[in-house]
Amino acid sequence: MSEHTHRQDSPVERITEAVVTEVGTVIVGKDALIRDVIAAFLSRGHVLFEDVPGLGKTMLAQSVAACLGLEYRRLQCTPDLLPGDITGGYMLNPETGQFELRRGPVFTNILLADEINRASPKTQSALLQAMQEGEVSIEGSTFQLPQPFFVMATQNPVEYEGTFPLPEAQLDRFIMKTGVGYPDRDEENRILRNRMNRKSDAVEISCAVAGHSLQDAFTEVESVHVSDDLSRYIVDLVAATRGDRGVAVGASPRGSLALLKLARARASQLGRDFVLPDDVTYFAQAALVHRIVLSPDLWTRPNAAERIVAQCMQSVPVPVSQS
Repeated sequence: MSEHTHRQDSPVERITEAVVTEVGTVIVGKDALIRDVIAAFLSRGHVLFEDVPGLGKTMLAQSVAACLGLEYRRLQCTPDLLPGDITGGYMLNPETGQFELRRGPVFTNILLADEINRASPKTQSALLQAMQEGEVSIEGSTFQLPQPFFVMATQNPVEYEGTFPLPEAQLDRFIMKTGVGYPDRDEENRILRNRMNRKSDAVEISCAVAGHSLQDAFTEVESVHVSDDLSRYIVDLVAATRGDRGVAVGASPRGSLALLKLARARASQLGRDFVLPDDVTYFAQAALVHRIVLSPDLWTRPNAAERIVAQCMQSVPVPVSQS
């Protein structure tokens, strides 16, 4: 990799640090998480947060959208939510007597699907086409969504009453699944001090990114070099999940693509135009765990999928640079 270097002026680095600095004033002590969310965004993927209420998932989505200067909509998922409540539909305008398209909340740049597992499977499926293809179909017509389009969805891992588990096809659409985690005592005290200084629950986030910089960042991520050894390492790592005897269904090739894209985004964030094995292993858990279907005898074991991915990472040889 001697022909590849560290970038001197990286749009991805600038955007990541600007967002971390600005959003970090509100989401305290979660700089690594913010970087990971931006990596998923620059990979043109979507993020699933699974964590308990009250940890700032909604605030994180709002803050990232404001900092990037993008339109943001929130969708509160409930059992009676209908697909048309997401995509929109044609409604009669009494003044003109004509049917007009009323666009749903999916027509935005950043969509927060809050408590997505409370929506019915039929409603959850309305997001599938939007997440994968960036378009929706309404009464036989196809409409392109604004670009970039980024979904952040949340689900509560504790409460199961009145919920519908996400189907495997939809889980596979999320480039990564992660949690927020509790702050430590010092960080939680900073949250309290910040609230007292603001004198309001409302927070102000400034737009720190110019529109053209985003396109430059997307282009930069796509230009990151991945050696043949590393791409084969990704393939072998994902294939290892399919051969584990505790796994009924292993990660699909979409999992390999997710790991590739996240690794390239992380390399750009660190100022490199090439991927290292550390970039791959850093995102292996987040990119693969939710794509694994466990055998029935492991359903009741906590963190079984995480342990399987960790075993796969230990069993697959890491390529060594020959530069």
